[in-house]
Amino acid sequence: MELATFNELTQEIISECFFMTESQQEEKVIQLIDLHHFIECFNQRLEILSYIHHSINIVKQNNTRVGILFYDLKHSALPDCNASEEFKKKHSLAALWFVFVEEGFTKETTCHTDCIIENSLDIFFDRIFLFNFFQSVIHSLK
Repeated sequence: MELATFNELTQEIISECFFMTESQQEEKVIQLIDLHHFIECFNQRLEILSYIHHSINIVKQNNTRVGILFYDLKHSALPDCNASEEFKKKHSLAALWFVFVEEGFTKETTCHTDCIIENSLDIFFDRIFLFNFFQSVIHSLK
């Protein structure tokens, strides 16, 4: 993402999310960075439709609306999967994707598959990915 684009989008978050705390705005900026880098690595033809008002980002892939939820296994509380399912219906999404975001390189996915099984993520999400942010590598886990 170019610096000018990043600055523009950050300003949009600050102005649109004035009701959020500084920490919440920072999380929103991180969500935006994850989304843009994921698109660069996965498919640059994904079109961003919405990212500001919810933790689930809405994108368009081949005229199909998809929700993408980013999750950091080390730093985030697991989202409410039932709320994600309701969000899918409310926003007429064809699919929901769950993306584990990792900063460091990892070959071991046991903790990710354990999380999927323990929380039945495969029931609520159509696709599940492991996204190594700094290596720019995406692995499909489902």
